[in-house]
Amino acid sequence: TKLAHRMHAGPAHVGTLRVASYSKNVHATMHAPLGDDYFNVMRPMPERDRDFTPVTASIVDRHVLARGSQDKVVENTTRKGKEERPDPTVPTPTCTPSTLQEDPQNFACRASVTSDSDVTLADVNHNRVDELQAADRTLEQIVRYYMNKAHGQGTLGRPLTSVPTANIIGIPTLGPHNQHDCRELKRLLRDIGTGVNQIIPERGLVGNPQNLPRARSNPVPHREIGLVAAVYSDEESGTPYISTTPMGILDTANCIRQMQERVGKWAPVPLNLSVNYEPYIDQQTRFVSQAAWSSRSIDCQNLTGKRAVILGYATHAAAMTKTLAREMGIRICRAGTYCKHDAGRSNERVQGFRDEITVTDDHNEAGDMIARAEPSAISGTQTERHVGKRLDIPRGVISSPVHIQNFPPGYRPYLGYEGTNQIADPVYNSSTPGTEDHLLDLPGGHDTEAVTKLPHAPTEKDLIRNPESQSESSKIPKFVRGKIKGKTEKFARRNGITNITVGVMHAARDSPSA
Repeated sequence: TKLAHRMHAGPAHVGTLRVASYSKNVHATMHAPLGDDYFNVMRPMPERDRDFTPVTASIVDRHVLARGSQDKVVENTTRKGKEERPDPTVPTPTCTPSTLQEDPQNFACRASVTSDSDVTLADVNHNRVDELQAADRTLEQIVRYYMNKAHGQGTLGRPLTSVPTANIIGIPTLGPHNQHDCRELKRLLRDIGTGVNQIIPERGLVGNPQNLPRARSNPVPHREIGLVAAVYSDEESGTPYISTTPMGILDTANCIRQMQERVGKWAPVPLNLSVNYEPYIDQQTRFVSQAAWSSRSIDCQNLTGKRAVILGYATHAAAMTKTLAREMGIRICRAGTYCKHDAGRSNERVQGFRDEITVTDDHNEAGDMIARAEPSAISGTQTERHVGKRLDIPRGVISSPVHIQNFPPGYRPYLGYEGTNQIADPVYNSSTPGTEDHLLDLPGGHDTEAVTKLPHAPTEKDLIRNPESQSESSKIPKFVRGKIKGKTEKFARRNGITNITVGVMHAARDSPSA
């Protein structure tokens, strides 16, 4: 849906459903018109997930418009509480309550009286927040609800686990590489002797918040989703959070050192232990991650000074900017994010690593910016990938919105030391290897004999465009019009065509060699 409408971030209810459907014991009910219940179809397809919590939709029809929707919403919420027996049922507002001027909080209060499960409203303003903000707030609201409940029952304490543990907070569904990132983060924690206390919402049991304070730290790999919940946990129980994303060699090492500091703060008292993760960092950097060695090899020196544009949600855009600039020597001419609510923090993180900053959620503005920058490579969302394809610029997808092809079946994390290899591979392979630049100019090196035998090609002055082709060209967006015109003329000259028609334009578009 986001790609169809060229949106970088979807509506608020999608963010709430991304959190609810990725938890074992949370059931979301959505009050929406027919057609907005597409989430149950969209959710399992990209990640090939056979076991997920579906969403129940209370469809708004003409009968609801006549009588009001309160009874229907309360009935569906109560019914699902009895059938599924989740810890919480989460009524999820869409634009419908605002349009009908209804009170979702009143619906949730009424349903909580008759439901067998807890009922907590996803209290987000659908007209003011986007998908990522809604997901972040929904997760915090669920954690807050159960920590307050446990506090009232006297079960919220802080008995530390016998071995150092951590809570991983904020890896939701429908994010590229998110499942692989979670596995890599769990492996990293295991390697340094730290157990995983809870993972929220990645199939975690959010109904057991009294266990959250037992961990030494709360790593938050994605600032967009999970940071608000981690800050609340820190304020409520004193569990410190780590918001450094372990992406790239240097930031992964910084994140591990912060974990060492958190463990060292608590471990000496109950366990009389000291921790030192520096040998692990050194071993992983030199022997597991190939990115540091590869970036210094002779064949990768051609990456130095190449210009790239990076745009995505704040976490991956900032981390990718720092990784390419510091570790691979690539010049970032433009870096930015479509997360306007986090633009200040994002700009601060990439300060000194990019020439200019861009903050926009307008795909036309992003496309014009890329065309003006004329970079050697693009890292962005699927929308920027479309722009790169039109401009014939190497491109890679690093953040949502994404297509199903960006959910690889194989193991391809972006976080941790294995993630550094997965980042370096597409960056290196998208560039022209150093020796190829010379091979292209060698006589007889690449079928030049066949090329020299081509008939005389028409010059630019010989080419004629009929009115239909000129009208078709005027419909093409300005930022790619010149590129497509050049491709069409190249195709015409190669095939000895002097009269450019709409058919020739379509043939040039479909030709892989034009």
